[in-house]
Amino acid sequence: MEQRKGAESKDAGGEKWVYDSSMDHKGQVPLRASTGVWKAARFIIAIEFSERLSYFGLATSLILYLSKVMHQDLKTAARNVNYWSGVTTLMPLLGGFIADAYLGRFSTVLISTIIYLMGLILLTMSWFVPGLKACENEICTEPRKVHEVVFFLAIYLISIATGGHKPSLESFGADQFDEDHHEERKQKMSYFNWWNFGLCSGLLFGVTVVVYVQDHVNWGVSYIILTAVMAASLVIFAIGRPFYRYRGATGSPLTPLVQVLVAAIRKRDLAYPSSPDQLYEVPKTEKTQGRLLCHTNKLKFLDKAAVFEDKNNPTAEKQNLWRLATVTKVEELKLVLNMIPIWLATLPFGICIAQSTTFFIKQSVTMNRKIGDGFVIPPASIYGIAAIGMIISVTIYEKFIVPMLRNTTGNERGLNLLRRIGIGMSFTMVTMVVAALVEKKRLGMVENDPKKGADSMSVFWLAPQYLIIGFGDGFALVGLQEYFYDQVPDSMRSLGIALYLSVIGASNFLSSWLITVVDHVTTTSTGSHGWFGKDLNSSRLDKFYWLLAAISSVNMFFYVFLARRYTYKNVQKVVVADCHEGDDEAVV
Repeated sequence: MEQRKGAESKDAGGEKWVYDSSMDHKGQVPLRASTGVWKAARFIIAIEFSERLSYFGLATSLILYLSKVMHQDLKTAARNVNYWSGVTTLMPLLGGFIADAYLGRFSTVLISTIIYLMGLILLTMSWFVPGLKACENEICTEPRKVHEVVFFLAIYLISIATGGHKPSLESFGADQFDEDHHEERKQKMSYFNWWNFGLCSGLLFGVTVVVYVQDHVNWGVSYIILTAVMAASLVIFAIGRPFYRYRGATGSPLTPLVQVLVAAIRKRDLAYPSSPDQLYEVPKTEKTQGRLLCHTNKLKFLDKAAVFEDKNNPTAEKQNLWRLATVTKVEELKLVLNMIPIWLATLPFGICIAQSTTFFIKQSVTMNRKIGDGFVIPPASIYGIAAIGMIISVTIYEKFIVPMLRNTTGNERGLNLLRRIGIGMSFTMVTMVVAALVEKKRLGMVENDPKKGADSMSVFWLAPQYLIIGFGDGFALVGLQEYFYDQVPDSMRSLGIALYLSVIGASNFLSSWLITVVDHVTTTSTGSHGWFGKDLNSSRLDKFYWLLAAISSVNMFFYVFLARRYTYKNVQKVVVADCHEGDDEAVV
């Protein structure tokens, strides 16, 4: 980040920036008036709207493309969607690391957007260029190999781009709010809610307008729309550049964590000091590369990393980061280790979410989607109900629940992060129960009238399960985003957002694995199909949904056990004299 000197200045929007000398070092953000903080955030939320429109315009109808154009059966199409979704949501682990360690968040978003555009252009070419089309004629039983290669290359280019775009853009937006400023700290809590409002708005347009074009015009025209939208988001991102705050890359955020572990192992035989005050920490009067954390009593074996081996010659020891770590660095490693069980406990939630873009949408294909005088809803558009549910949930939470709970609990967030996530996970359990009951009814109609099948059953029977899962996402997904951004060390916040996304990515792979295992177990030795047949009418998705509801219910006990014993990040507080007027205390 470019450093600017002086007591105060103004940004491109005319807002006053106030500088604190104790924070004038690489990677830290100077304070500025909170009245202008939303200017940059609005640009970033607008970009998220555009990117999510493009992503969900492609993702929600992918299973239909694989079924209709590439003629894949139900199991193969579902697995391919899960693999692609898994890669797309695991790639941010690499992208977040690169952003934090080397490129910085702004540059990572810029490069990722260009790669995203390349993928969309290639996708468009796969439909329009004669040599790359799926078929030479209008009708074919299987696509040409060259089309398969180009199509999958295009969508996996988009996966790579999303890997850099998602963690960097969201954390870059959160960086615009100064945690050391009381008012901005509260605004940042609202930012995650409004971020998801923009996300869901983009999702809603993607699964209605774009999917309608796919269903009633052709896939190629929809790809042109997605390419144009992504190009527009690149322009928007560039226009907002004068308003942004930037955090410089600070090197690998994983190296200090490894250093703590190595130092603790080397000094495992040393006696633990009689008081935590004897552990090594940088004095508050010295400049540091971040905020200082308070000591906690959990995972005490790691505290050995902050014990002096030679108290008579501490200066030389301080220079070797592989032999002596500060209390703050030790606590940062504890934060990461404490997050692993929570990450594992949220995977069943992610598995349930994965069904909304695969089997739920395939169900809608078999049902009556007509409205009024012959208008037919595109199958993937039903996913928009989940977006509406999430928009309603986030708005009610932000406008009514948070102000009320702030007054009653004294918590700035209203609910603590893990409680909010737990409430969202409980909605997901209800979703799977409702989905099982609806699918049982659909199969009953198919059995009673095999000719018409479920065509006489309205697609809006799926609305309750989508609406409930949307309500749950407003609690769980927003809570997960804020949890993984807030609770990681300050130096790895892009990687923190990537950890949140990896929950969904790993869950997609687990969903594919679970489908394979269940299919194998339920297939009889006579060779007849199990719960997953060639199509939905010969499958038993209702039983699969009951299985997911049971897994989620058992997992909920494990999650509550972890959440009740979790220790949140505890930042040391000191009075900073040079802060903005009205900001009496800053967290450092």
